[in-house]
Amino acid sequence: MLVKNWMSKEIVTVDADDSMQNAIYILQEQNIKKLPVMEKGQIVGIITDRDLKKASPSDATTLDMHELLFLISKIKVRGLMKKPVYTVQPDYTVEEAAAILLEKRISGLPVVDESNRLVGIITRSDLFRVIISLSGLGKKGIQFAIRIKDKPGTIKEVRELIHEYGARTASILSSSDNAPVDHLNFYFRIYQIDRGKLPSLLADIKEKGTLLYMVDHRENKRTIYDS
Repeated sequence: MLVKNWMSKEIVTVDADDSMQNAIYILQEQNIKKLPVMEKGQIVGIITDRDLKKASPSDATTLDMHELLFLISKIKVRGLMKKPVYTVQPDYTVEEAAAILLEKRISGLPVVDESNRLVGIITRSDLFRVIISLSGLGKKGIQFAIRIKDKPGTIKEVRELIHEYGARTASILSSSDNAPVDHLNFYFRIYQIDRGKLPSLLADIKEKGTLLYMVDHRENKRTIYDS
């Protein structure tokens, strides 16, 4: 899944020579937390609401309101912005973007094309949308996790079993984390299942591997079988 399919394309920016006062206004008006800083059509920095709060005089200041407004109208964004700017390109995968966000401890990444032209921004919220989409959570239904020996045909057997019970598969995710050698943990989300047939389905699934848990999102029921 590529960044270009999940990034926000409606970008609000601020110029490097704009005032701190204007940056504060834009953040409040747009209800956002960060602004790419532009100069001559190129991104040169990032400024966040946290940066602006740190730069603002404290409540203990002796300045009156007029003096305060005058002060923040004279401070330029370029003196407060963070640089260098961490960016990604549209053809990066969302996993690569997530890794950068985690490593750099930031909440969003400007997306630039090969000419360093700003074309979007991808944030943690966008990555949350990716997770929800990949997991099929929108279908609600039932998710169960099963640990299976990593060999050809095992997933096909589980899918065919699910279909035999009249259910449909919304998503299948897998991971080797926290699994023994030569095993994988698989996470199936299924829907359109007759709840009366669910115990029999789960019993048959247990014959294929180690059932770890089952969550019925419609009924809000959660069962842990093996940790």
